[in-house]
Amino acid sequence: MSAEKSANPPASNFIRGIIDRDLSQGTYANRRWAGKPGLAADHAQGAADPAKIRTRFPPEPNGYLHIGHAKSICLNFGLARDYAGVCHMRFDDTNPEKEEQEYVDSISEMVQWLGFGWDALGQSHLYYASDYFDWMYQAAETLIQQGLAYVDEQSAEEMRVNRGTLTQAGKNSPWRDRSIEDNLQRFREMRDGKHADGSMVLRAKIDMASPNINMRDPAIYRIKHATHHNTGDRWCIYPMYTFAHPLEDAFENITHSICTLEFEDQRPFYDWLLTRLAEAGMLAQPLPKQYEFARLNLTYVVLSKRKLIELVEKNYVTGWDDPRLPTLAGARRRGYTPEGFHLFAERIGVSKADSWIDYSILEDCMRETLEIAAERRIAVLDPIQLVIDNYPAGQEEDCYATNHPHKPELGKRTVKLSRTLWIEREDFMEQPEKGYFRLFPGNMVRLRYGYVVKCTGCEKDAAGNITVVHCEYLPDTKSGTPGADSVKVKGNIHWVSAAHAYQANIRLYDRLFKTPHPGSETDNYLDDLNPESVREISVQLEASLQQAQAGETFQFERHGYFVADRVESKPNAPVFNRTVTLRDTWQKK
Repeated sequence: MSAEKSANPPASNFIRGIIDRDLSQGTYANRRWAGKPGLAADHAQGAADPAKIRTRFPPEPNGYLHIGHAKSICLNFGLARDYAGVCHMRFDDTNPEKEEQEYVDSISEMVQWLGFGWDALGQSHLYYASDYFDWMYQAAETLIQQGLAYVDEQSAEEMRVNRGTLTQAGKNSPWRDRSIEDNLQRFREMRDGKHADGSMVLRAKIDMASPNINMRDPAIYRIKHATHHNTGDRWCIYPMYTFAHPLEDAFENITHSICTLEFEDQRPFYDWLLTRLAEAGMLAQPLPKQYEFARLNLTYVVLSKRKLIELVEKNYVTGWDDPRLPTLAGARRRGYTPEGFHLFAERIGVSKADSWIDYSILEDCMRETLEIAAERRIAVLDPIQLVIDNYPAGQEEDCYATNHPHKPELGKRTVKLSRTLWIEREDFMEQPEKGYFRLFPGNMVRLRYGYVVKCTGCEKDAAGNITVVHCEYLPDTKSGTPGADSVKVKGNIHWVSAAHAYQANIRLYDRLFKTPHPGSETDNYLDDLNPESVREISVQLEASLQQAQAGETFQFERHGYFVADRVESKPNAPVFNRTVTLRDTWQKK
């Protein structure tokens, strides 16, 4: 694990209390580690486990990671970092029909982009659940031999009906009491491909009258004739997730298995399964423990995989890395930062209580980190010409702009001043409102980093639209010179030289949805798509921005934070995306 320990104090996190207790009581002090995942006999031959705790991040490689995953990544890798432990990167690839190498690569890239890695204590901790298929099969046969699992040949509908309800006990399968020998034979026939998909499953034998429906003889293996991305066609039976996941934790010596709340009802089976296999001598003690926390509920977004797929496949967005999507690929392309996600995870904390987090908290975290990191540049987003009538035609001179107001070590850069400039259209009013201190006939303002100028008038087209603003400059008032303070003005405007500006297209990204809870009113989240979620405009930028590298972020003074697009930027022709405005523009909406 490679991310540096955060300087921010951790927010409320009940899991830290659990770990503190376990470490003080020596709960996992006598564990041994075989140097890699293994069974009880393997770990017994190993040295004392050098990791004080072991956590894991176990995504299924069937899609792209989103903002909710960032919380889990920061939590699991962060806890391992803070407690001298190890976090395993594990691909939970037990479903051959939905998993692809493309997703494996993308997930790995995003975890590393967030600043974490899986090399620790001298070895790599990158694992695949499919590498454990032999052990999982052995675990299934062990349960059969203990009389704790059986092959069921009911149809899916019969199993559903006989499972019972929350108020009615389930009914035993007619196959529940077949002999251990018959169950072993049938299960091996399943393994050898002698039966069709769906014709039978292996079920744990627990209690069909349990008040927890998940304990009513859950299915643990199914037949699926499908090619797996890692094991090819070797297997035609695959473990169910609820069976595979606790086993993976045990093989890997995980101490604290941290899940979201929807797995809370599965915890009794998690404990039952590991306890039975430890009693059989297959799994090492002490066993992993599962703990659940509330998943991220974020306003103005959808995190459902089904809905994200629909947005992409029906072209409501341009792809999985569209900067409006809550995918981590989209967030990175928009200019969101790993540091912003770390701050966000710390700020919202970890609890068992479900609650909604307002999207503005995430945006504020990005602003705070970008305020520190991003150099400043000048951009005119709604340009209109300003002509300095008494400035010599053809003359130009250097002005000096600070790269970062709080980092003097970053120095200054040169911006060219000439007779014709671009300024923001909103910086001129022919008939000013009360309290307006920028350009209007007769008023003086400072050209930021340059001279004080006095507005003398404007030009209009036939329709009465203002096309050019005119002014005169006061030669002895240049910023940084002894005369800079000789004339006091209330207004200060930014500008770029028309002769030196870089004309570019930028995209003004906003939230993809216009309501905090998409679909809450009409039951169709697509009804709440924000038609203003992106606008593309042509702007005038200071010349240095033409050399911006893809992925480089700046604060455009007065406007917000912008990033050179990772996909569409070309050498000497960057395209900029707005990451976030300087302040929350949704407060009054």
